Amino acid sequence: MTADLHGKTALVTGGARRVGAAIARRLHAAGANVLIHYRDSDADADQLVAELNGVRPKSAGKAKAELLAPIAPRALVGAALETFGRLDLLVNNASAFFPVAVGAIEASHWEELIGSNVRAPLFIAQEAAAELAKNEGAIVNIVDIHAERPLKGYPLYSIAKAGLAALTRSLAIELAPRVRVNGVAPGAIAWPEDGQFEPAERERIVRTTPLARTGTPEDIAQAVHFLACAPYVTGQILAVDGGRSIFL
Repeated sequence: MTADLHGKTALVTGGARRVGAAIARRLHAAGANVLIHYRDSDADADQLVAELNGVRPKSAGKAKAELLAPIAPRALVGAALETFGRLDLLVNNASAFFPVAVGAIEASHWEELIGSNVRAPLFIAQEAAAELAKNEGAIVNIVDIHAERPLKGYPLYSIAKAGLAALTRSLAIELAPRVRVNGVAPGAIAWPEDGQFEPAERERIVRTTPLARTGTPEDIAQAVHFLACAPYVTGQILAVDGGRSIFL
C-alpha cells in the first residue's frame, strides 16, 4: 500500500465519533473508501457518511452492529464487500473504557472490556484475513500506553489492552507475509465524556507528559494512515502519547 489509498477500502470500528471519525476522515482524504461501524451513534454515523459522500460520491458507508454479537464479524466484513467489493484495511478502534476496582470485578465487566478490546478485534481480524491477504492489506489496532503501564483503578481495562497488544504481535506472525498487523498506543488524546478524570488529574497527566499538552484525534489518525501505508512495518505498536510512556 502507498500513501495514496485510492481504490482501497477501510473498515473502521467505532468510526462514527471522536478518534474513530478522525481516522475515517484521514483515510478517506487519502483516497480510501470507508465503511464506518457504529453501535449507538446513529446520527453521528449518518452525518459523517453524508459528509464523506459529499466530498466523493459513493465512497462511504455505514454498518450498525453490536461487536460482541457472534454474527458481527461476518456481518461487518460482508458489508464492506457488498458495499465496495473489497477490503484492504481493518482498523480495530472500538473500545469500552471504565474503571472497576479489584474486589468489585464481575463477569459482565469482563465480558464488556475483554470482549470489546480483545475478542471482537480477534474475530473480526479472523473473518477479514482471507480478503486482506488477497489484497496484501493491513490491520491497525488501537491499543493504549496502559497496555504496558497499567492505569491505577483500571486493572481490567489495562489487562484488555495488554491482550490487544499481544494479539497485534501474534497476528503479525500468523498472517505474514500477506497481511501486516500493527498498533497505535494513544496517550491523553480525547478525555472521556463521562467525567472519569477530575480536572486535577487531567492537569497532572498533562504536567507529566514531556510535550506538556494533550494530543488530538488527528494525531492518532495520522499514525494509523502511516501504518496502513508502511510496506515493511509489521508487529509494531507505535506510541502516540507526547512522550508520556517514557515518563510513567
